[in-house]
Amino acid sequence: MLMPKRVKYRRVQRGRMKGIATRGNTLSNGNYGLVAIEPAWITSNQIEAARIAMTRYIRRGGQVWIKIFPDKPVTEKPAETRMGSGKGSPEYWVAVVKPGRILFEMDGVPEDQAREAMRLASHKLPIKCKFVKKEEMEA
Repeated sequence: MLMPKRVKYRRVQRGRMKGIATRGNTLSNGNYGLVAIEPAWITSNQIEAARIAMTRYIRRGGQVWIKIFPDKPVTEKPAETRMGSGKGSPEYWVAVVKPGRILFEMDGVPEDQAREAMRLASHKLPIKCKFVKKEEMEA
């Protein structure tokens, strides 16, 4: 699973996901990409499941880049704990994704194969995504 090696603060506030992505919204490495249409928290498990789905489908051909990183800790209090007594301990890590953010990039495979691999990956994610090509993004 993806998670930071070290963090400055172990517990962070929840924050908001308003607006569209201003960073990470262009294809930088590959020719094909998967773009988020909705805002969400995407867990490290979901990112890993999507990565495995893509790499299994393209069978060691091409290259995949993960463009998001789960650097926000989500805390949970233990089950059957009374209210109060402080904030819970970090349970898992999420990446904050806004609409327009590129989640994955791919190169070195034909377009139809990349499209199908991205479709399989998008089924592992909790948000709606769309497939984009570098030529379409530049135009």
